[in-house]
Amino acid sequence: MNEEIKFYRNAKKTRSLLLYASALSLLLAIAFLYGIGAFDGVFKIKLSIVTGAILLIMLVLIFKMLASIKDKSALIQIDANGFSGRTTPVAKAFGRIEWQDVTDVQLHKVGGDTLVAVTIDNVSKYDGNISKFLWKMAYDEQNSKLHIMYSASEIEINADELYKLFLKYWKK
Repeated sequence: MNEEIKFYRNAKKTRSLLLYASALSLLLAIAFLYGIGAFDGVFKIKLSIVTGAILLIMLVLIFKMLASIKDKSALIQIDANGFSGRTTPVAKAFGRIEWQDVTDVQLHKVGGDTLVAVTIDNVSKYDGNISKFLWKMAYDEQNSKLHIMYSASEIEINADELYKLFLKYWKK
């Protein structure tokens, strides 16, 4: 099993994700306008702050996705020695992971997405490569291991197929 498998952006899934995010942003914008009193003249501070912050985050994510839509490089690459992915910010930051450092592979349901969660044991090997914020998201202090998630929401296959592929290569 020396072949390398690459998964590229699925235009239909990406378009669907963009439509969903845009619709959610529109609802947030309406709630924000309501919060600042555009409809009834009453300013609601908590609603304005919460919806404004979430709307800002959503818009940044949408624009980042739009900017990366032209990128034709692989989102996930898997081979006999390791793998890399760019489907989540943490996975992108960590870059290439070697199979010898993997201790577990699982499926995790997070929000509306199912992610492939990879647990890594050789923490010191990957330390210093990423920002403290992303490190804290991935590092499990209790077990001294890293948990890195990979999404199938923008590639050709679903999460279950991706999980089976990760298991197949990890067991070799």
